[in-house]
Amino acid sequence: MKNITLLKSKLHLASITQTKLFYEGSITIDRNLMDEADIKPHEKVQVVNLNNGKRFETYVIEGERDSNDICLNGAAARLAEKGDRVIILSYIRIDEKNAENWKPNIIILDEDNEIKEK
Repeated sequence: MKNITLLKSKLHLASITQTKLFYEGSITIDRNLMDEADIKPHEKVQVVNLNNGKRFETYVIEGERDSNDICLNGAAARLAEKGDRVIILSYIRIDEKNAENWKPNIIILDEDNEIKEK
């Protein structure tokens, strides 16, 4: 049995709503968006900033439902500015024989972090 890493979830074109430098490092995501993308609290994610090209990994903190917040906390706050568009990615390790039928959960957001397409 050979495991491979595949894309599990993607929040595409999320807008950073705020940054909090002096806060425990992480990314806060609206709980509704987490549920839609199947991202769990404390799950490791990769964040790709489309405005400046920076990529980094952090973990998720559950945000307030219906807030549409995407907030970078701690050191990650230095890697984006309010209004930057980012892609938030999570991954899964699965058996290679199951990879052919795997479908990631991709959620496309508008500039207000409303779901545009899923």
